[in-house]
Parts: sequence; structure tokens; C-alpha cells
Amino acid sequence: MRALKFLVLALWIGLASVVGPMAVKLADVVTDDAVAWLPQSAEATAAYERAKAAFPGSDRLVAVAVYAREGGLTPADRVKVEADRTVFSEYAEGGSVPTPVASADGQALLVSFPLAGDKDQQSDAAGDIKDRLANAPPAGLRTALTGSAGAEHDLFDAFGGMDLTLVLVTAGVVALLLLFTYRSPVLWLIPLICVGVASQVASAVVYLLARHAGLTVDFQGQSVLTVLVFGVGVDYALLLIARYREELRRHRDRHRAMAVALRRSFPAILASAATVAIGLLCLLAADLNSTRSLGPVGAVGIAAAFLAMTTLLPAILVLCGRWLFWPFVPRYTESAVGHDVAEDHGVWAKVAGGVGRRPRLVWIGTAVALVALTLGIGNLSLGLPASETFTKEVGSVTGQRLIERHFPDGAASPALILATAGTSDQVVAAARGAAGIADVPAPRLSADGAWVRIDAVLTDAPDSDAAKDTVDRLRAAVHAVPGAQAVVGGDTATELDTQRAANRDNLVVIPLILGVVFLILVVLLRALVAPLLLIGSVVLSYAAAMGAAGFVLDAMGYTKLFYGLPLQTFLFLVALGVDYTIFLMTRAREEVRQVGHEPGMLRALTVTGGVITSAGLVLAATFAALGVLPLVPSVQTGVIVAAGILLDTFLIRSLLIPALVLHVGPGCGGPLLSLDIGSAPIEHVHCPFLSGPGSGAPVVDI
Repeated sequence: MRALKFLVLALWIGLASVVGPMAVKLADVVTDDAVAWLPQSAEATAAYERAKAAFPGSDRLVAVAVYAREGGLTPADRVKVEADRTVFSEYAEGGSVPTPVASADGQALLVSFPLAGDKDQQSDAAGDIKDRLANAPPAGLRTALTGSAGAEHDLFDAFGGMDLTLVLVTAGVVALLLLFTYRSPVLWLIPLICVGVASQVASAVVYLLARHAGLTVDFQGQSVLTVLVFGVGVDYALLLIARYREELRRHRDRHRAMAVALRRSFPAILASAATVAIGLLCLLAADLNSTRSLGPVGAVGIAAAFLAMTTLLPAILVLCGRWLFWPFVPRYTESAVGHDVAEDHGVWAKVAGGVGRRPRLVWIGTAVALVALTLGIGNLSLGLPASETFTKEVGSVTGQRLIERHFPDGAASPALILATAGTSDQVVAAARGAAGIADVPAPRLSADGAWVRIDAVLTDAPDSDAAKDTVDRLRAAVHAVPGAQAVVGGDTATELDTQRAANRDNLVVIPLILGVVFLILVVLLRALVAPLLLIGSVVLSYAAAMGAAGFVLDAMGYTKLFYGLPLQTFLFLVALGVDYTIFLMTRAREEVRQVGHEPGMLRALTVTGGVITSAGLVLAATFAALGVLPLVPSVQTGVIVAAGILLDTFLIRSLLIPALVLHVGPGCGGPLLSLDIGSAPIEHVHCPFLSGPGSGAPVVDI
């Protein structure tokens, strides 16, 4: 350890210097492209890809300028529109802007055109068009930019500098909590520096995967990467530093103290990192693109945090020495060698004492409280309309609402039909015959003459259930045309396919996550009963977290959840929730071997109570920092995960699990804590989970 610390530091300094320039490029590969959100196997995806191939430029940003005046447009308004059209021709593909489309009530005009140039030029043009619309309109005339150009500009404008803001807010929250935890003017800096380096490494690796391996990274994934690395990394640091502080009182040599601390805390940290990372990789089985891509992004972050906190952090700690803990420097004393560290945790000793006196009452009361919290789930619903995606009013949403007020509900977002050119008449006829279709304009022929594009205007609002039903009927109608190879896409179709993909992912990925976490716990605890108990506790915790978040989000006005959010938050809460139980049970196994079942469990709760609570507060605070972002799904993720982590910290790990272990007793506590599968056989273990206490049923052979 004496020489190794210098080698480790040199390696990390070299790595940081290499990855630094790549880490800052992560924002360059973050995308809001439609394909980044569409379900992998959905018909809307096929329509998008076919339109992109058959109609080059169809994936260009489309600017939709809206002009509206209650009571009717004036001559001055129309002069403004024509002057703007002249300017807009500089940005339009082909150099011309179509004639404005007037509303039936005479109160609004639409000017719609695709933008010219590459992606950056289109983005810049959207900003210029938005500025032009806002430039001295006649009094009373409302203007707005919507369409894909307006939506993308609003997204980038809302997130401008927000990645840095999120890092600063997250780092600030973590710094305050560490300062409060350690009460040292220096020590808090070390975990923060290490987690900052880990974040840079993770960002660089994700950038490389996005640039060269086709990994899709969206704004949500970029944000989650930041909070995961900070939150989980600091959790690992708290666990290691707490054990290091204990060992410094038992060893004169700080290198020896770190070696012991690392050896004893490493299995729990490794198990935690493996559980979360493998759980995240389960998202690769998802069909929803935004969910699937989150898996490898998060797993990279966990791996980077694990490596930094088990190599870089120990090296810096032993290099700096004991003075880092000033003014509460842990000194070696001979009496500390045999000292019971549980005596140093007064508050948690009282908590453990309360659990030990009445374990049945504690776990039943805790379970009842968690079940009561699940009632808040009734406040939540699935399906977040595009107009409610932002936490503040933006121009594209304003424009969309103006269109909905003055034009047919589906005019702004028609269904997109792609079919073979030879069947265009039949496809148009089939589309017009579908209930819920307001208008089907003449089809457009592709340059190679092989395909036609048909825009079908829906009678209902694009994000309504009625519009989704219309898309289903439209698909059935055009699919029935022989040889048409017709596919239907568009905004409503995308939302419908997203909803169905999310439902499929919930049915497939949630059981997969539970199964993988269960197997990891079986391997870790070398037991069968304990993993079932722990899995049950985290599922109950998830339901309670959703309920608690339901009350909070109802008060905030954000009760409509993005379709992929329940699965994403389920993963975070199951994987991260098991973390704290792993930390507790790993220490419990160690203590039970020394002092027995009940005192070992209570002692583990006592000595880990403070550090795990601190870790939970840090992780909850880092996820809560997502609330600074202007997207509703980010705010919802922060609220749900923070609520779940706090419940896991203060109820599940502190009360429910220890009380259940004590209530069940050593009969099933063997598999729970000390009975190793594959160890010397224990012939008869009475298990209340299988036979019921006092039932007279035969014992179970393990």
C-alpha cells in the first residue's frame, strides 16, 4: 500500500488527463432525434425510417409560424406575415415559403416550411425565425414558433447550460451533506474530488460508445449519469471512510488500517455495484429506445464510481494521513483494539434496542405504514402529453395551443402513411373510409417513383385516446390494401406505439430485473430465504415510493407520467434499495459469526446506522437535484427515486428488515445470515416460512 498509492495516483492522473477532453464532448452526441425515443420494433419507427429513405429531407426540422388574433386578423397583421415570409425564405429549403394557411374563423394564419442546411444551420435558423416572429408584431397579434423546429429550439434553449447547472447543484448538495457528516473542513473534499474524476471518466466512456458504438444518449440519460455517479460514488466513499475511521483507532499504521477497511468493506461495495450495474443492463431487453439506452449509460457510471472509490479514494486517504479528519482525528489506542464500536453510536443503539424489544410490532407497523403510502398511486396516471413536457411555458407549446384553438384538432399533427406508389389510390380511399379521419390530401410521390407519402388529418386532438383509436383503425384499413406495404407513423402513432412498448417492457423487464437481483442476492448471501424476503421488501418499498411521490407530484401538478418512467424508477429503487440492505446484511454476517444471531443483527444495525443513513440522504439529495431541470419527466424521476431511497433508508433498512430477521429467529435466520449453501451440512433447521411456528410440521432438511 505504501508504494502502491503513488502508482494508483499516477494512473488516475494520466487517465483524467486523457478523458477530460472527451468528457466535455458528451453534450455533442446527446440527441433529441425522433429515433432516439421511438420504440425499436414499432410501426412508427418503420414509417420514420422509410420516409427518411424515400423522401430525402423529410427528417428536416419543420418551422410552423403561427399568427393569431382574437376577433380576426387585421391588414397590419397580414403585412407582418408577408414581411416575415420574405425573411423566412432565406432559411427555407428551396428558398421559398408556401402561401399561409388561414383558419376557418379568420383569426389565425399558419406558415409552414422545412429548413435548409445541416443540423447546426437548421438549429440556428430556428432561433432566428423565433426572434423574427417576436420582432415588433402589431399590438394584440400573438405569434409563436412550433413544429419540430420550435420544439427542438425550446428543448436546447431550456437545457442551455443546464448540464453544468445540474453538476454544480449536485456537487453543492453533496458537499453540504459531507461537510455536515464529517464536520471536517477538509475531509469532505476528498470524496467530492474522486467522484468528480469518476464522472469525467464515465462521461468520456459514454461519449466514445455514442460516437463509435451507436449508443443513443438523450437528455434524460445524460442527467441520470451525473446523479448516479455522484450519488452512488459518495455512498461507497461513506462506507469505506466509516470503516477506515474504525480501523485507524485499532492500528497505528494508517496503511494497515486502510488495508483492513478495504478488505472488509470491498465485498459489500462490489456486491452493490454489481447489483446496480447488472440491473441497469437488464434495460437492454426493453423495446422503448429511451429506456433501453439508459441501461449501458447508467452501468458505465456505476463502474466508474466503483473503480474510483475502491482505488483512487483509498490512495488519497492514506497519502494525506489522519489529519484529514481534523478536528475529530481518530487516534490509535490499545483499548480501541478490543473496543465495541457499537458503544460509539448512541442514537442507533437506541433504535436497535427498540427493534430488539418488540420486533413483531415494529415490522408489522412499518409494513402497514408502507401499504398506507401506496394509496397515493391513485393520484398518478400514465401518458404525458407533449404540451406538458416542460415545467414552464415555451413557444412551441404556445403555438400548438393556438393551432388547436383555431384549426381542426388534428391539423398540426397528421398521421403519416407510407405506401407503394402503385397502390396510392386504394390507400387514399382506405384512409378516407376510416372513422376519425377529417381529410386526406393528395399523396406525394418519392423521387424514385416507388413510394407515396400521404398525410391523413385526424378529427381529434393528436394526444387524445380517440386519436389513438383512429390510428389503429387507419392502420387496419391501409394494411388491408394488397401490395401496399403501408405503414402509419406520425406523432399520434408514435405516442401509441410508445405506450404499447412501455406496457410490453413492464411485463418483460420488471420480472427480469427481479430475477437477476434475486440471483445476485442468492450468490452474495449464499441463501434462499433471505433473497426472497429482501426482494419482497424492495417491491413494497417501490409501491410505497410511488404512492408517496403521488402525493408530492399531485401538489406540484405533475401527475401524468411518461410511459417509460415506472420501469426506469422501478429499476433504480430495486437496485439502489437493495444496496443499503446489502451493506447492512454484509456487516450482519460478520457480527453474527462473532456474537450470535440477535445481538449480531442489532450490533450491525447500530454500527451501520449512521453511515447508511448519510449515504441515503446523499443519494436522495442527488436525485432530487434533477428537479432543477426544466423537463417534467426529470422532475418526476427525482421525486420518485428520492422518496423511495428515503423510505429504504429510514424504514426498510432501519426497521422492517432487522425486525423481520429477529422475529423469524435463527431458524430461518440461518439462511438469512449465517447458513452457507455448500458449507458443512446443517441437518435440521426449523423454518417458520415453510412450516409455521408451532405448527408441528416436520422440520426442513437444508
